[in-house]
Amino acid sequence: MKPPKFSYHAPATLDEATAVLAEHAEDGKVLAGGQSLIPLLSFRLAAPGHLVDINRLPGLDRVERTSRGWRIPALVRQRAVERSPELATGVPLLAEALRNVAHPQIRNRGTVCGSLAHGDSSAELPSVMVALDARMSVASARGVRQVGADDFFQFHLTTAIEPDELLLAVEFDAPRPRTYSAFREFALRRGDFCLAGVAVTATFDVDGRVELCRIVAAGVAPTPLRLTAVEEVVTGSELDAAALAAAQEAARREVSPLGDARADAAYRRHLLSVLARRALSALRDKRDNRDNREGQEGAD
Repeated sequence: MKPPKFSYHAPATLDEATAVLAEHAEDGKVLAGGQSLIPLLSFRLAAPGHLVDINRLPGLDRVERTSRGWRIPALVRQRAVERSPELATGVPLLAEALRNVAHPQIRNRGTVCGSLAHGDSSAELPSVMVALDARMSVASARGVRQVGADDFFQFHLTTAIEPDELLLAVEFDAPRPRTYSAFREFALRRGDFCLAGVAVTATFDVDGRVELCRIVAAGVAPTPLRLTAVEEVVTGSELDAAALAAAQEAARREVSPLGDARADAAYRRHLLSVLARRALSALRDKRDNRDNREGQEGAD
């Protein structure tokens, strides 16, 4: 199918882009990578009267190091983040999750911010940003405001972005010492949206016990879902077998997914609980491997 007719705008500055969005707030859409928007247009699931292409805006296509961590502006492609050695070392959860996003051809064009602005609760990046406690910078003709990831995703395909705004960047802090992360998901085919997924970050104390953690589920609720009951179960534990079993059961009780043609509700609930346990087990293994390496280096 062909998309419906629209007026095309290619602003050269952020001020121009936000001015166009302010003028056409009711029927304007932002185009960056287009990997979510173009299919919606082609199937006529979206019919904006005005398309605002931001690809000419300067200074938005490179990852930035900040005093607190990193900033990913609106035109940074997913593949660039996936291949960044600095981010792979500093925030490995991002690269681990991005390897599960669609296919390389999609990641070559798709932007990190575009996926977040789309707000699909089955996508990988929204759950990752909640796990990282990220902050979204949202721009309009009125200025720039920040929205925390916990408040940014409001419903399926619905975010805190107002009709006259665009997602300018996402920011997150560098992990604290002794912080590890893991991402696990299951899809029927490689590149499909997941039936369920889990993103985990945890900081351990000097005795190897979980001090702080954020555990977020994808694909089982209208938004990325913080599994607070699971967080409470594992906090203070060493992620031993008993803690992992308790975490799996807490995850099973905490989610109430809907069924669809791909999986019924009971299967999704069980799948999510298994993925939560596997992600936490991977987290424990990363901690143990680091401790073993440091012990060997000390002995040498």
